[in-house]
Amino acid sequence: MRGLKAAAILLGLLGTAVWAFQEAPLIQTVEPDTAKAGVVVVAKGMNLDKNKVCELYLTDEKKDTQVKMTEQTATELKFTVPHMLPGKYHLMVMTANRSQMIEQPVVLMVEEAKAD
Repeated sequence: MRGLKAAAILLGLLGTAVWAFQEAPLIQTVEPDTAKAGVVVVAKGMNLDKNKVCELYLTDEKKDTQVKMTEQTATELKFTVPHMLPGKYHLMVMTANRSQMIEQPVVLMVEEAKAD
């Protein structure tokens, strides 16, 4: 009987962990994946609505730059690339409850803006 109780507790914990993972914000693609300052970028994924994500950042692991989201749905975040140094940046979200920042598995290459 004790073994069954332990197994039930383990299954409950595992189920909770799987549920929490399924609810976590996840960005799967970014289009375009290379852009200059001023370009509108669309990040697509799941669990991206305002109940899950409150802020969006570009990070090069040295500096986190917050970007202003212009549109936000459960499956898309739209933002304009700010003026920043050229380079490879991961997208990162701040959860709506501000408990964690989650670096995403997508990369945006920021190119140098050419002077006209």
